This record gives sequence, structure tokens and C-alpha cells, in this order.
Amino acid sequence: MWLEVHNVARHFGARAAVLDLSFTLERGSIGCLLGPSGCGKTTALRCIAGFEPIDQGSIRAQGRVLSEPNSAMPPEKRQIGMVFQDYALFPHLTVEQNVAFGLHRLSFTDRRRRAMDLLSLVGLADRRSHFPYQLSGGEQQRVALARALAPEPDIVLLDEPFSSLDVELRERLGVEVRSVLKHLGATALLVTHDQQEAFAVADVIGVMRDGRLEQWDTAYELYHRPSTRFVADFIGQGVFLRGEVSEANTVQTEVGYVRMNGAHWRMGQEVDLLLRPDDVIHDDASELKAEICARAFRGAEFLYTLKLPSGATILSLVPSHHDHAVGERIGIRIEPDHVVAFESKK
Repeated sequence: MWLEVHNVARHFGARAAVLDLSFTLERGSIGCLLGPSGCGKTTALRCIAGFEPIDQGSIRAQGRVLSEPNSAMPPEKRQIGMVFQDYALFPHLTVEQNVAFGLHRLSFTDRRRRAMDLLSLVGLADRRSHFPYQLSGGEQQRVALARALAPEPDIVLLDEPFSSLDVELRERLGVEVRSVLKHLGATALLVTHDQQEAFAVADVIGVMRDGRLEQWDTAYELYHRPSTRFVADFIGQGVFLRGEVSEANTVQTEVGYVRMNGAHWRMGQEVDLLLRPDDVIHDDASELKAEICARAFRGAEFLYTLKLPSGATILSLVPSHHDHAVGERIGIRIEPDHVVAFESKK
């Protein structure tokens, strides 16, 4: 494995910022640590970068020990590139000089060639003589990425790199950053609280909560097969609907009987069934009706919030040519592809 984080812990006094953190990243893969503010993801990134010591476990890159308790390789010797949240560009240097800054081992000609190659790759060759203040936020972000990649590091770490940008630009740059990293075959680890960023950039994502890694998996598996209730609630949109196990792998709910795949619960047990918006299908012919209590237009689709007779609410994605008003009752049917259930919270 290219990067190995094994059983890592980091404490600040009595508070544990990171606990028993373990994951691996293959060469050329892009990973992401995703979670809400204060979950420990940035502390984990700083431990890998060498800015924080660790109190337990080990961090290795290509078999080299980067960190162990009471022993840490200095950050500058780790062969790690870093893209900071505020980009940290040198204001008095041009774009080209910023990218070439860490290439002192090369000749002037080779430094310039390497810098220009990367600026061309990120689409900023024509900005090489500009200063950072003359660039937009998105352009500064791309310069910071080019500078991190210039020394050909073993690993690139990105700390909330799109957080200061607007939503539309974040989505576009996420795709661009992934394209650049994949073009160069770079191994990278991103930290973010935004799941759309994580989905756009990463091959594998780790969801963190209170310093612990809840699940390390692909975006598809996190969405369709969450291993914990927190992951199910945090990833994507959805609601939990109360049900009772009526027979093997079948749950009786207010919206009918739902068959679960590979789940084993005891008869009569109460469970909370996760329903995603794409599990709830609009069907005028259905006898099951629900009242629209809110709607959000999304271009090709409406996201309807639907109230069931019990007062419970569920979500449904409906093609936008089905334009219904708040207060209308529409027919629905439940067709979940991946059924996820957890023991009910009393």
C-alpha cells in the first residue's frame, strides 16, 4: 500500500481528536476524509503531513515510517505536497515563481519547464506573469495545486481546498482537480465536510465522527450500503421510517411490506428503514397516497417532501413534468433497490 494509517490516535489534553484511525490508500488513488466540523479529519491530515505528532499507532508511506509515538519524520522530508485551505500563495511572487518555489534542486531551465508544464495542465499558462491578487479564487486554487504537484511528491494532501469558493465553482473545480491528479497518476488525500466534493474527487471515502472512522468505502457503497446509522443519515438524503419485522427479511411499514436483502432480524423486532428519495416512486395508479408538504425544483426533477397518514414524512424525486402543488395528494409506491435497516431508536 502507498499510504498506511494504522490505529492512530491524537489527544489534546483529555480530549481525543482522533481515535483508532486505520485506512490504506493505493498508489494513484484519491482518498477523502469526510465528516462534520470537529470530527477529527483535519487533525488526521495534519498528523499525516507531520504537523502533529501521534500518541498511538503508525503512519507509513511506501513502507517508510512517517510517524510513531515519540518518533516523527520532519514534514519537509516526507515527500508530501500540501494544498491549504487558504492556498498560502506567496503574494510577492508571480504565478510561475510560486509553482517553481520548491524546485531548488533543479536548474533554472528545468524549474521553468516543470512550472510551465504544470501551469499548462491546470490551464493557467497565460497567467504565468500574474501575481496572486490578480487571480480569481478558482485560479489561485489551481496555482496552489500546481505548486503542490511540482516536486512530484509521493502523496498530495488537500485541506478543504474549495471551501472559500461558491457552489457552482466548487463542483467544476472538483472535477478539474480529479482530472489533473489522475492525469499525473498522483496519490492524494482530501479533507472536506462537503459530500458532493468528496463524490466528485475521490475514489474512496472515509466518513468520520467524533474522531473515529465509521466507514471507508466507495461513494456507491456509502450511499447504498451504509454500515452505521450515522453514515446512513450523513450521506445523501433520506428518512427513517419505523417498521416491524413480520417474517424473515420482511418489514411491515406504513407504506406496505418491504423485503430486505440479506438482513436477519427476529420476528416482531422494531426497525427503522432507510428510504432514499429515489426509493419512493410517483404512481398515479397507486392506492397509497401522500400529501405534498414541501417541494424543491431541481430542473429535471422535483424533490417532494411527502406526509403520510401517520404524520411521518418521506422524500421522493419526481420528474419535473409532474408539477404538483403543496397540499396535493399523489399516489406513490416503494421500490428500494438496496434496503437498509437499523434497530429502532425508542
